[in-house]
Amino acid sequence: MNKTLVIVSALVLCAVLALAAGCTQPATPPATPTPTPAVTTGAATTTVSKPVSSTPGPTQTLPSYWAIEVQVESNGLANDPQIITTVRGGMGYSAIQQINVRVTRSDGIVENGNILKPLKIGDSVSLAATNAMGSQKDRAEVWATDPQGTQVKIFDDYVPFRTYH
Repeated sequence: MNKTLVIVSALVLCAVLALAAGCTQPATPPATPTPTPAVTTGAATTTVSKPVSSTPGPTQTLPSYWAIEVQVESNGLANDPQIITTVRGGMGYSAIQQINVRVTRSDGIVENGNILKPLKIGDSVSLAATNAMGSQKDRAEVWATDPQGTQVKIFDDYVPFRTYH
C-alpha cells in the first residue's frame, strides 16, 4: 500500500510538472505573424539612358574578410512588380561602405538604388521591375564598395518575375 502511494504520488507530481512546464501543445497552433523587414530605400532613381547590355557579365569575389551576402529576388506581384535586394550578412558586412543596385528592365528602363552604411542584416532596397515572362527578363547588378573605395560587382544575373518550384 505504501509503495503504491509513493508511485501514484510520483506520477501525479510528474504530470503536474509537465503541465506547468508547458510541455503540452494546443490542438491548433496559434498563427504567428510573419516579420517583414523594414525596406530601407536609399536614393532610388529611374533613368532612361543609353542602351545598357541586358546580358549578365562576370562577377568578382571580395576577400573573405570583406565578404557580404545579398539576396536578390522578385516580389512576384503582377500589379506592382519589384526586385528586392536584401543584406543577409557575411564577415565583412560592417566594413562595406555601401551597396549599389542597378536593375535593367526588359522594357529598357534602368532603375538605380543603394543601401548606405551602416549596413544591417535585413536592410534592403526595392526597385521597380516588369512582370514580363519567358525570354523577356529583368537584370539585376549589385556592387559592394569596399573600405578602400573600390566597387566590386558581386551579383549580375536575370531575376525572373515569378519562379515556380
